[in-house]
Amino acid sequence: MAIIAWIVGMVLLTQLFGLWEKNQINPNRDPVSSTHATGTTTVSLKRNRYGHYLTAGAINNTHTTFLLDTGATQVVVPESLAESLKLPRQGYTTVQTANGQVQAIQTTIATLSIGDIRLYNVRAIINPAMNKNDETLLGMSVLKQLDFHQEGQYLTLTQQSR
Repeated sequence: MAIIAWIVGMVLLTQLFGLWEKNQINPNRDPVSSTHATGTTTVSLKRNRYGHYLTAGAINNTHTTFLLDTGATQVVVPESLAESLKLPRQGYTTVQTANGQVQAIQTTIATLSIGDIRLYNVRAIINPAMNKNDETLLGMSVLKQLDFHQEGQYLTLTQQSR
């Protein structure tokens, strides 16, 4: 009986550690939003243990994880995600990435959301060199439409009233 209790205890500890580890990688799995009387919407994001801002969000109402990247000109979507979303392919372009030049595909995202922030008709690129499990890069084609302020471990995104 003690062995069974020990095994159950180890399984529970493993599950708890896995949950803790997921929250360390993406502490914004359910981003906190607030809409103010002025019509502005804010989302507050906590920096992860590696110093990056990751957050849950959606492209065309399909869940994805975004990595905020001020060095990316546009939103960059892994090809496998783009295929499952049936994003339109609107021509090829060559882009410079940290790993060199890549032939990418231009697209437009109908709706992109983070918490209660909603953006429409967002320019993006599909990167065939990204892995299936890579985060979607949230580049300046989105960030330039928002005000953002970083203080301490938090980054606040603000969308002015539409």
